[in-house]
Amino acid sequence: MKDEKNPYLAFLKEVIEKQAALIAKWQLVGFIHGVMNTDNMTISGETIDYGPCAFMDTFDPETVFSSIDTYGRYAYKNQPKIGGWNLARFAESLLPLLDEKEEKAKTLAQEAIATYPDLYVNNYLDGMRKKLGLVNEEAEDEKLIHNLLQLMEKHKQDYTNTFRSLTLRNFQEPFFKTPEFQDWYQGYEARLKHQHEADIELLMKQHNPAVIPRNHRVEEALEAAVERGDYTVMDKLLSILSKPYAYSAEQEEYCTLPERPDEPYVTFCGT
Repeated sequence: MKDEKNPYLAFLKEVIEKQAALIAKWQLVGFIHGVMNTDNMTISGETIDYGPCAFMDTFDPETVFSSIDTYGRYAYKNQPKIGGWNLARFAESLLPLLDEKEEKAKTLAQEAIATYPDLYVNNYLDGMRKKLGLVNEEAEDEKLIHNLLQLMEKHKQDYTNTFRSLTLRNFQEPFFKTPEFQDWYQGYEARLKHQHEADIELLMKQHNPAVIPRNHRVEEALEAAVERGDYTVMDKLLSILSKPYAYSAEQEEYCTLPERPDEPYVTFCGT
């Protein structure tokens, strides 16, 4: 990067690319950071300072967990946009280094920031294709993905388990027997035939976690440790989560939903 004609501009572009990839990964697994202030983002594209974070159960783009996020600024659906806003603030701090002339520096920064939306969308769509076992690209893929998510939201489907069921072709839930899903699935099956032979199940297992740290499981482990001094519950949970894509028999019980999955769950910055 130091050999670039404008190393600081190259630096900015690299950070933008890393943030676009990171936030796409959050969206793909239903992770909600909860406190995306600029000081909680890192130039390395790593997830840091996520005290009030949690993973979404029922798919709802409006999902918010943080107790201080009253207006949903950092809701699941807003994370990509906030990522862009944070990057703009970062670019502003680099203006004196981008060019001696202020207007030129602003133009360079704006042009770099303008690439973020497409970078994010490309990362997200690439990840979603893999979650569905698609190894090539077609123009209608975005619509196929959007329609599935719309159905999941309408029928209040669990985000992780829906993709897990698709991966295993395990369609026991009532949702999968609805005419709407059946219509979508018919189109999906037709789409799969538009690509070369591939190990679809393996690809999907590599990109759809079998387990996530569900809120009720985390609370269960914390309660056992705090109230009874029993750390075995936490140890087992950590062991299960250490290989989220394993699809092992031991993970089965950790795929079950809480008794009241739609009950609001609140996290705190000191969590």
